[in-house]
This record gives sequence, structure tokens and C-alpha cells, in this order.
Amino acid sequence: MQSVSSSPESSRPFLTWQRILDWAQEHYRSRNFTKDEKIPARPGLIYLVQRGAVRLVGEAQVSATTSSARLSRVPSEEAFLGFVGAGQPFEIVAQSPFTLQAFAHVDQTSVIWLYWHDLDNWPHFRREVLDAFRYQHQRKLLWLSTLGQRRTIDRLLGFITLLIEEFGEPSDDGYYLPWSLTHAQIGSAIGSTRVTVTRLMGKLRQKGLIHTYGDNLIALPADSAVLKQRHQA
Repeated sequence: MQSVSSSPESSRPFLTWQRILDWAQEHYRSRNFTKDEKIPARPGLIYLVQRGAVRLVGEAQVSATTSSARLSRVPSEEAFLGFVGAGQPFEIVAQSPFTLQAFAHVDQTSVIWLYWHDLDNWPHFRREVLDAFRYQHQRKLLWLSTLGQRRTIDRLLGFITLLIEEFGEPSDDGYYLPWSLTHAQIGSAIGSTRVTVTRLMGKLRQKGLIHTYGDNLIALPADSAVLKQRHQA
């Protein structure tokens, strides 16, 4: 179980983390964001989530023919691509016709940004960042495997399991995702609709495969076979 704590100090020496924070503040490379506020990220920089959570969203521009027979770019629906938790890096990659955007998923999300050469100041931290990106790449491969499931309910359960496996926090009766997700956001992630997700979430609850925790947060029971299997692996 990869659990993201609310403070990244638990995963690296405090002095190193404090030096990075001090450097970011001195160079005006740190900023707080409110819930759902867009983070003005751009290619070529590395972003580090100091506190809170960042929601990554993808959007594809599709071509449409206008009445004057000219091609114009029409934005498609946003697709939820995952979270970045506290202490983890992310970067924005420009690849036409796709765009990647970042939003603060919770209030008081704090983000630091650096150039790659800035990491030369902290060689050990640079290795941590590279390791984190490698880990994220492995998780995306699992995500793609989940999205390859034929049945929507299997994609849904696999998607929930991956999120809670990576970001879940323990509760009395299992693990829960500490951030809320709308059914529309889930639908965009697994290639379905909000209505279908709502219906299938009900089915998963009836079967005891998922439940809600606290303020309607998604949770998996402690005896979840899928979660146990991946945790042991």
C-alpha cells in the first residue's frame, strides 16, 4: 500500500526538505492555491506538491469543419488523468493536439516549481525526483491495463483500487481515498458517463466491494481481495 501522508517530511530528511522550501520562498517559486484553481504550469519546469493534492486533466483538440469549410479547433471534454500527492513531482508535457492542465484539488494546495538544473543543488533529491517519475510511469502502465478491461464495472473497480492503493489512508474497516471525486470525473477517466458510473457504483456497494467513508469518500473494505493481492505483491 502506497499511502501518501499529509506531510512529505516523512519520506525524506527534514533538513533537505526545509532547504528546498527556503530556497523556493527566497526565489518566489512557491504559491498556494484554492480548491479547483488552475495552476499556471508550463512545459520545461518541474513542479513539486508541498501540501494538498493536484488533479491532472487532459484535453484533446479535435478538428471541425465550419460553415465556411474551414477547419477549426474544438476542445473536447476534460479527462481526469490522476492525482499528484504531497511530496511528489509532476511536469506538463506539450503534445499537440493534446493539452495537459493541473488544478488544485483541495484548498491550501501548495506548489513549488523548479528548472531541472536547479536540482543540481540537491543531488540526492534529484535522484528522488527521477525515481518518483519512474514510479509514476509504472502506475500509468497499470492504469492503461485497467482501462483495457472490456466491462465498464471492471474498469471502474480497477480504477478505484489503483487510486486507493496509491493514495489511500487507513480507516477502521479498510482504506479510503482522502479526496472526493465526482462521478463525472470518474466517468471521464474510465471512458464512461456520469449516469453509468452512478449506477455501477451502486452495484459495487451492494456487493460489498466498495463503501463510503466520512464525508461520502470512496473506500475499499479491509478484506478486498484485489487490494490484498496487490499489497502482497
